[in-house]
Amino acid sequence: MKLIVGCTIALLAVTSCSNHQKDENILANTEQQHSNTDTNMASATTLVPSFSVQDASGSIVNLQNLKGKKLFINLWASWCPPCKREMPSIEKLYLSLDTNKVKFLLVSLDDRFEMAKKYVSSQKLKLPVYCPAERLPALFQVQGIPATFIFNESGELVKRVDGGENYDTKEYRTLFQ
Repeated sequence: MKLIVGCTIALLAVTSCSNHQKDENILANTEQQHSNTDTNMASATTLVPSFSVQDASGSIVNLQNLKGKKLFINLWASWCPPCKREMPSIEKLYLSLDTNKVKFLLVSLDDRFEMAKKYVSSQKLKLPVYCPAERLPALFQVQGIPATFIFNESGELVKRVDGGENYDTKEYRTLFQ
């Protein structure tokens, strides 16, 4: 019995991301546990929330002001292995799209934004990182990270991904055309 309990605890420690300093309730989902909500399943009434984020230079952006562009919003943290695993595929998608039509917001849930900026810099990623400038809205209060939300130009949620994902695919490039 002790062996089973010990193995279970070890498995949980390896496959989950939790930030005990920030919120013990946030656990990252692994790639095997991810679920998708796409245009057939998402409610057309789920709109981008009014929510402000701060970019690396200190500028504040409200998501509501980005209507007219498709939005890729990813909640992540530098301490989360599944988040870090999906970053290269997000970077490839980002570099393949017209940033005049699509806005990427990688919202760091790190306790200190400097940690997120340092991680992105150390990996030589060009992805734009942000931190919350206010409390997360209900839609973004997720049970685990990474979590990704994709909104159309009208601000309607068209896809949600809970857990790690490969975004370097024809499906995602087509979604953003």
